[in-house]
Amino acid sequence: MLLILRLLRESYIFAFQAIIVNKIRTLLSLLGITIGIFCIISVFTIFDSMEIAIRTNIDSLGTNVLFVQKWPWAMGGDYPWWKYYQRPEASLDDMREIQKRSNLSQVSAFMIGVSKMVKYQNNYMEGVSVMGVSHDFDQVLPFEINDGRYFSVIESMAGKNVAVIGNNIAENLFPGMEPVGRRITVMGRKVDVIGKIAKEGEDMFGNSNDNTVLLPINYFKSLVDIRDMDATIIVKALPLVSNDELRDELTGIMRSVRKLKPSAEDNFAINETSVITQGFDSLFKTIAIVGWIIGGFSLLVGGFGIANIMFVSVKERTSIIGIQKALGAKNYFILFQFLFEAIFLSVIGGIVGLLIVYILTLIVSSAFDFELILTAANIWLGIGVSAAIGLISGIVPAFTASRLDPVDAMRSSG
Repeated sequence: MLLILRLLRESYIFAFQAIIVNKIRTLLSLLGITIGIFCIISVFTIFDSMEIAIRTNIDSLGTNVLFVQKWPWAMGGDYPWWKYYQRPEASLDDMREIQKRSNLSQVSAFMIGVSKMVKYQNNYMEGVSVMGVSHDFDQVLPFEINDGRYFSVIESMAGKNVAVIGNNIAENLFPGMEPVGRRITVMGRKVDVIGKIAKEGEDMFGNSNDNTVLLPINYFKSLVDIRDMDATIIVKALPLVSNDELRDELTGIMRSVRKLKPSAEDNFAINETSVITQGFDSLFKTIAIVGWIIGGFSLLVGGFGIANIMFVSVKERTSIIGIQKALGAKNYFILFQFLFEAIFLSVIGGIVGLLIVYILTLIVSSAFDFELILTAANIWLGIGVSAAIGLISGIVPAFTASRLDPVDAMRSSG
């Protein structure tokens, strides 16, 4: 232990002297390590932050929720859309049968939407997502109402002309006014606003309830013919019930409802959020490879720079090495001394690169509506890669120094 501490101390002193005496040479040599670590860790930081944000947004949909639809979700690969196009849409009758027959689901809801203009007096908004939802929609995809209330059972069943609106709609249609209790025009009909959804902001996919108007599905279908519209049945599993178990049950129910023969293919899709995360996993792996390639060239240059410093250091300290060996220093002591010095120099370059990445995360997070996070894993990765480059770059110079003849070394003028 004392030997290791002595080696670390002497290596630190020699490395520090190399930086002080040959500032320009050392800094230029370490620049490759700094740039390489910066490239790799900055790429990983950006995409780790994106991955965290994406997974958070996907998880907000619910990890124990399945979506019964016409179209399957897919990320890349072949997608036989012409086959899926012929499938029937999910319907309210399908949802009612699922509610009646399912023993593994906690709650189910129906959702369908169109993009329309909404209006209040002279104020209006275009491109608003007007959605017809069944009564239990707020239980499968929860949201917060900070003013007013959600639909009552009677309003949902009777198809009353009531609406719950998003924050942006409230601010644009009712500037400085209380929206609850007022009437808006949706698709030419007057609708009473009974609730306002709390401000959410857009997620990574641009989705938000801020620009949404929710209507009871039994009222919505009096405004629009929903038979040929893309619809979704959202099914939430009971606690301790896995998605696979619920999927198997829903598959059996839907095949029975659709009266499919045993040999017939499913004419419906049962989607879950893991499909999205798996697609992004492969994307992030590809990007990580690109990051390693970009940073790898800089690290290669940096490694040659560290090796150059160490060869010069061995040449300048040849006489000192001879004296150390004459006083009894073993070959491994000299070897480890130069190895530690190479690792120390390389880690300095890596730490500078990490520091630059950290400063950039602070700047980006404060300037944009996106939080960049330099994780502990990436910090340790940067330090570990730096140390590995130092070890690899210093092994040959260190071995050369350890094999010097003490007599010849002492005669050298350095």
